[in-house]
Amino acid sequence: MDSPSTAEKAYETLRRAIIEQAIAPGTRLPEDELAAQFGVSRTPIRAVLARLQSEGLVRAGPRRTATVAEPSLSEARKVFAVRRALEREAVRLVAERWTSAHGRRLEGIVKEEEHARKAGDGRASIRLAGDFHLALAEMADNFLLERYLGETVSRCSVILALHARPHSEDCAISEHRHIIETLRSGAPEAAMEAMDRHIDAIVQRASLDAEPAPPPALSEVLSLYSAQVEGTPASRPAVGRKAGKARGVVRRR
Repeated sequence: MDSPSTAEKAYETLRRAIIEQAIAPGTRLPEDELAAQFGVSRTPIRAVLARLQSEGLVRAGPRRTATVAEPSLSEARKVFAVRRALEREAVRLVAERWTSAHGRRLEGIVKEEEHARKAGDGRASIRLAGDFHLALAEMADNFLLERYLGETVSRCSVILALHARPHSEDCAISEHRHIIETLRSGAPEAAMEAMDRHIDAIVQRASLDAEPAPPPALSEVLSLYSAQVEGTPASRPAVGRKAGKARGVVRRR
């Protein structure tokens, strides 16, 4: 497999770090610092930041200084309203074309979620929770639905990083298992109801009460994620584990 271009690597590195909540909402993303980090000029970095801005993960600030998005509760409610509609349609379509292969794939993701929970790997848990929903979108076999649901799930990661309150990790895993059970039963209405309850539970876990942990240095986070994008064997960054423990919570989608 060809290695990604420098610009694509910068995009994927920043995107993963934001989605996995290694870079906190509101963190400044100076063009000159990012350019030095990835060894490129500021021009491709501007394009990367513009791309992330279009996906709702970054916001442009004064004097062209971008920051990781900080969605308000009002914005969060609107995003989740759209997500609920997209997720309902996704599970309806999947239920109509359900196969045993679909079940094996989703069960595999849930097992990985359980392993991550037992290992205390908060970053992996966040990623895998999103992977469950992205897999459903792909199984729906509708490219626009997959695109928009993927962007919405990414936006929700930032929302939960900012607003989520402590809860049991087992909750989201059990909710995912219930969705699989309803899909396996071949009942679209039951699957949509299960997804509605899951999204409602996520919304209820959103709160302004959680105190954010002090974020790690931007350069340190990006160095770790840059190595992962290049295909370096993944060992979860100590900074991620430390940050996860400091929060005392794993943000779930």
